[in-house]
This record gives sequence, C-alpha cells and structure tokens, in this order.
Amino acid sequence: MKRTATLVAVGCLGATMGATALAQEVTLKVHHWGSPKSPQHASMLVPWCEKVAKESGNRIKCDVFPSMQLGGSPPQLYDQARDGVVDVIFTIPAYTAGRFPLIEVFELPFMASTAEATSRAAWEYAATYAKDEFKETKLLALNVNGPCNVYTTKQPIRTQADFKGLKVRAPNRQTSSMLAMLGATPVGMPLPGIPEGLSKGVIDGAVVPYEIAPSIKLDELTKFVAETDRGQPAMCATVFATAMNLAKYNAMPADLKAVIDRNSGLELSGWMGRLQGGADVPAKQKIAEGGVKVNVIPADELNRWRQATASLEDQWASSISGKGQDGKALIRSARELVRKHTP
Repeated sequence: MKRTATLVAVGCLGATMGATALAQEVTLKVHHWGSPKSPQHASMLVPWCEKVAKESGNRIKCDVFPSMQLGGSPPQLYDQARDGVVDVIFTIPAYTAGRFPLIEVFELPFMASTAEATSRAAWEYAATYAKDEFKETKLLALNVNGPCNVYTTKQPIRTQADFKGLKVRAPNRQTSSMLAMLGATPVGMPLPGIPEGLSKGVIDGAVVPYEIAPSIKLDELTKFVAETDRGQPAMCATVFATAMNLAKYNAMPADLKAVIDRNSGLELSGWMGRLQGGADVPAKQKIAEGGVKVNVIPADELNRWRQATASLEDQWASSISGKGQDGKALIRSARELVRKHTP
C-alpha cells in the first residue's frame, strides 16, 4: 500500500512539474536604437514579437524598448545581448568596427542587390562561413537595408568630383573607405547622431537609405539626395543583426525554443530585408514632399565610382586572408549567394 501511495505521489509530482514546464512563460526585453516610428520598430520587431506571442499561446511576451531606452549606446547593443543585460537586440555589427569582419563582405561597394535577396544571402553565408562571429549569442536574423543614398545640405552630388571637400557620415568602415576613395572626408557616426551632426555642421551630409531618413528628419535637415540607378547593384548597404541572449534561449522549454527557431533564420532574414527595403517607397515620397531634391546617378557615372573604389575588395580580401581565411573566395561566394537569391 505504501509503495502504491508513493508511486501515485511521484506520478502526481511528475505531472505537476510537467504541467509547470509546459505552462512556463517568458518575457523578452527587446532593445534597439531606432525610434518608435522607425520601420525597424513598427514594422519589424513589434510584428515579430506579436507573431511569437501568438504561436506560443502568449507564453512568449516582449517588452520592446526603442531609442536605447534601457541605456548604453548603439555600439554596446550586441554585448548587452551577450551579457544578458537584455534578451534580444537589433543592431548594426559594424558599429564595433573590425569585430565581425567576415560578414562585412556584404557592405563592400556594389555587392548588394535587393534587400530581401541580399539578406537571404547574408544568412546563408554566415551559416556556412561566419558561424563563429556570432557564437556568443543565439543569432536570429541577418538582414540588409535597401540601397544607400547620399544626403547633403549645401550642394547636390552628381559626379564623383562633387564629393571633394565634403564631410559625410558613413554607417560602416567599408562605406567610410568608399567615401574616402571618392574624395569625401568620411565621418563614422551611429544613426541617432546624424540630426545633431547636420544641425551643428559637424557633417555636410550622410549616407542613409530612404527608409530611415524621415525618422531622423532628413526631410528637414538636408536639401539634396543622390539616389543611385536602381538597375545597378547598390553603391553600399549595411548589415543588421537580430540576436538573443544564449542563456535565455537555452533556459526555455523545448516547445518555446521551437517557436523561436521557427521565427528565425533564413526566412526571418528575408522577411526583415523585404520589409526594411520596402519601407524605402513611402519614405522617399515623404522626403520629396519635404522639398529635398532627388538626383539619380546614372549607370555610366556609377561605373566611374565603381572603378574608383574597386581596390577596396582587394584590401578586404587581403585583410581576411591575413586572418587565415581565403578572402577572394569569400567575395566570390557572397556574390554567388546574392545572385542565387536575386529573382
């Protein structure tokens, strides 16, 4: 009788523990630098949170904190996820220059095609060649934005000669090198610093895609924008990473891990790229309505820019080869993956 009672008690305890694990709820602190009106916040991170909440029966919940509300600076976001200060971050790996060198291949001039295709290429490339760069976190997605443009305050950019003497904000070190080769003085600066930089004359312009421009008031702070021929590869792009604290992920029950897994990877990367690139359309309209004059750089002029910056690929390849990788082979692989995913 005692043995039977004990077995019943153990069975009840096991059932209770199983039910408790099954009912476990997780709240994720999601932190990023974008404003509440930015597409990264409103169209990407918040909908992602809503999706994982729905698929988990509301057992995964998010508190999303835009505009660095939890403290720190944009370059510290990745470490915040690594160290468990927050649970999920959306950041630009290039904010910490040289820390993620392999994924920088997609920031080389004239590498990217559409945002969605290049985002899918970036994820596949990272899964094959750059796993170790993000091993300290649970990487959820890699995506790129739409083609970059050059916004200026005093004079339009029409030819390479127009870059001379201008101080232009660059989003990453590859774009910094590109601007220097074109004749400008590059200024490294996280996105939130652009409005103050323009207002105080610290910079004369900024390299930014359309989608984010209205949220940092470029429709008010600049007068001209040089848009590259969209039939050509993008003059430049920036890689974005969405990453989760590894311990937080590992502590989840298996069924909640499965929800996160279904909402990460290649498809999430492509989805984020498509949304971020698609946000260019309404943003361009708002920029034009603000009186900013749009100038399209034609293919023949872009080819001159491409020739002027061609050595940057060799520099990147040499640097990567010095770390024990085949830099030229990685560039070829990245281009092949972009072609593979481009319709």
